[in-house]
Order: sequence, then C-alpha cells, then structure tokens
Amino acid sequence: MNNNTKIFLKMKNNNYVLLCLTILIQGCAGQTTPKKEIYNKDFKWTITIPENFENVSTEQWNKMQNKGADAIEKTYDEKVENRAKTIFVFKSDQMNYFESNYQPFDTATDGNYLKSCKNVGDILYQTFVAQMPGTKVDTTYTTEKIDHLVFQIFNIAVTYPNKMVLNVLMFSRLFDKREFTVNIMYVDKLKGVKMLDSWRKSKFSKN
Repeated sequence: MNNNTKIFLKMKNNNYVLLCLTILIQGCAGQTTPKKEIYNKDFKWTITIPENFENVSTEQWNKMQNKGADAIEKTYDEKVENRAKTIFVFKSDQMNYFESNYQPFDTATDGNYLKSCKNVGDILYQTFVAQMPGTKVDTTYTTEKIDHLVFQIFNIAVTYPNKMVLNVLMFSRLFDKREFTVNIMYVDKLKGVKMLDSWRKSKFSKN
C-alpha cells in the first residue's frame, strides 16, 4: 500500500467494517424518539433526523472506531490514521446507522480526490472480503446531486449466507480543503428509505 492510500484509510469506513462484523450477534432494542433537526455551521447544512433514531454516545462510537480500525489494520498490516471529526451518529436498533463526518483534504498534498474515493472503496471492499468469508460483496461507484451539490457515492451490499443484505452508502465531496461525508448503513429497507429521504431533502445554504 502506498503512502497516499494510507491517508485514505478513514475512520468512517472502519466503523462500517466493525458494524458488519458484529451485526449478527447483537440484539435489537427499539426506542421512540421524535424527529430532530440538526444544523452544522461549518458546512451551512440543515438536516432532519428521522423519528425513532437515537443518538450514539461519543464513548460508544470511539470504541466502535477502534475496533473497526483494528479490522482494517489486520487486513492490510498498516496503521490507520484517523483525521475525521464526527458531526453526528444516530442508530435505529443495532443494524441501521446514520453518520456524518469531515476531515482535512488538500489536493496539493493528498493527491487527486476522485482517485482517493476509489482507493477508499477498494480498501473497504477488500476488508469485507477478508474479514467476512462466506458473504457475497457487491460494489458500485456513482454520483448524485444533493440540494445543489454533486456527491461521490460508494455503495456496498453485503449478502450473508442467511440471505440478509447489509447496505452501506457513503456520500462524499470536497468543500475547499475539507472532505464532507454522510454514511448510511441499513438492513431494514424501510429505515434505509427514511435515512436516504432525510439526507436527500437536506439543505446546504449558499450564504
């Protein structure tokens, strides 16, 4: 793995590696919570989190990040660098997660951004294949406009032997020298629709 690829081993991906590895052995716990509007001043972004999604504590998320990093490090025998700053993490049960983060990215030193997105997707794919033998892993790379902005999308679908399908979608784009990312992971299709609808209806102010 070259030095540029090391930079792109981002914690947003590690989180999903961990979740996929543990999803079959965790219990489910429902909780009724109202919709919640969030505004992030750094990106002038407003989004409404769907009802019945509960906030994930910083302590819990940090533990998940550390375990996720370990999964990638075991696959690639390389140290993972975490430069991401979490904006929010919400979950519904133990199998549906809604997360956003950002991290520095300067094309002058970090290289071509679109190439980096492909590198990240390839790393995640190889980690899933290595850490979860017996599953079928399919990936796609596309783009989509959210509000007035174009985002790069990496989509990975993991099919377990029991036919359960885990979907992970990562939406990313550069804002000057910062990469902004929204990650959506779901097994429950209805909850996946709710998260995607929330994200696609979110707004980025031009002022």
